[in-house]
Amino acid sequence: MVRLASTRSLVVPDLTKINLTNDAVLFGGIRYELDTTTLLQDTAVHDLLAARSGELSFTYADRSVPQRGENWNYLPGTEKEVAGIRLLLDKSEFSAHVYSGENATEESFKAIGKGGSPRILHLATHGFFFPDPKNRNEGRGMRGDEPVFKISDHPMIRSGLILAGGNHAWQTGKPLKPSMDDGILTAYEISQMNLSNTEIVVLSACETGLGDIQGNEGVYGLQRAFKIAGAKYLVMSLWQVPDQETSVFMTTFYKHWLEGKMTIPDAFRTTQQEMREWFINPYQWAGFVLVE
Repeated sequence: MVRLASTRSLVVPDLTKINLTNDAVLFGGIRYELDTTTLLQDTAVHDLLAARSGELSFTYADRSVPQRGENWNYLPGTEKEVAGIRLLLDKSEFSAHVYSGENATEESFKAIGKGGSPRILHLATHGFFFPDPKNRNEGRGMRGDEPVFKISDHPMIRSGLILAGGNHAWQTGKPLKPSMDDGILTAYEISQMNLSNTEIVVLSACETGLGDIQGNEGVYGLQRAFKIAGAKYLVMSLWQVPDQETSVFMTTFYKHWLEGKMTIPDAFRTTQQEMREWFINPYQWAGFVLVE
């Protein structure tokens, strides 16, 4: 099955011209709470759960939307994920730059398109998508302190990715400092960027493939945003994905693509086949799709 961004792709050839370079930018191991104590507590709880069960807890490690009043938790699997991918990129003679910790800011992401976008853009973080509030039976439960990202009428504001320091703005509606971006990267902001030299964007996060369907215009959300920005291939998720299995999926995909010299679609399908053998429950791996 080949997923296209629009039915237009069936009759109009892809005339996108990408000046391929061997540059890659990776985001992972991000600190959403710029408070060292909170970060250490998150990591300690994760390690305790892993030691007890022998694997990561779904309830703790999902790259998913927190409940009201909660923060975005640190994801240890994303740090290992980007470290493993960087090793593969180095072996394949890519020039890879990793943004992690408190350096994985919204400002650093927006600077990517200014000097020519990288061939590979990999984001291992939390993602969010909220349905149109007019279509939900939550009218009585809507409160004034809900994040604007949840109640906005604009579908490309209700979809996005969380970067460094995003917890503060998620809770207060304001950036940590007036001169800073808030750490919540919306689909609308991405659509204003220039990623015309980017061959593939990998969104290693939850629900990044979702959005509002606007008539014959297709899905409005992160998918539309990255296409408007100029990216050719998108890897994204349809539901809340677990941290550990996602890390395995992504590392395997890059191995097949870079070391196995496969095309991107072939590497993706081969990865799906292997994940099917390794993990019986499709929930753990089948949420990822490739869109051309």
